Amino acid sequence: MPSRSRSPRLRPLLLTATLTTTLALALAATGCRTEPPPDTRAAGPSGSADPAPDRAELEARASAAQLVAEHVWVTEAAGYALARQSVRVLGVDGFGSVYTEPEGGQIKLSVERLPHADADCTDGPASGSEQEPLVTCERDGEQWYRATESGHAYAREQGDLVVTLSGTRQEVDRATLRSAALAAHRADDYELDKVLPPAGETAGRQPVERGDLPPVGDGAPNNDVGASG
Repeated sequence: MPSRSRSPRLRPLLLTATLTTTLALALAATGCRTEPPPDTRAAGPSGSADPAPDRAELEARASAAQLVAEHVWVTEAAGYALARQSVRVLGVDGFGSVYTEPEGGQIKLSVERLPHADADCTDGPASGSEQEPLVTCERDGEQWYRATESGHAYAREQGDLVVTLSGTRQEVDRATLRSAALAAHRADDYELDKVLPPAGETAGRQPVERGDLPPVGDGAPNNDVGASG
């Protein structure tokens, strides 16, 4: 039986069709990687896809809590979370907060206008300080680490502010405290929204009246006790 052979004129056509199909498949395979996922592009500076909080509202909430928004700092440490009720003003325009973990450990964060000596411990405790004698004082990167028998802290100067992360040595080990100190940073708008008290929460608060203050005179406490006292 005579063998049948394919016409030479058909071979270029088949080769062209094969190359075209292969190229199309290659483009389809690579084309899906040219654009990032839509949700990644929409994410905000803190990884949130939510719209940025209104800055004017944040400033108003900070003012209502007697805080300066630019002095609000945040941090993070494994197992610790911000205790929002601990957020408070320190001194005239400082900021303080506490991070806690389920076992009761606490890391305190403070941002205050303090003398250089309150950050640099190499000359001993700051003037007028009543803290325990230092057993350790050393430079650690951009920060100072100091420790007493019961507590320890990392501190660094940020302009005219001193940022301090502290805790008891029994509850917080040095590695965890150092990690929190390195992670500390000025809160962005998304973080401010989570840290500041909600709008209206501090509205209408009045100073607590003390019942031991007499209505006249220099206002000294009334320490009189009854006959049974």
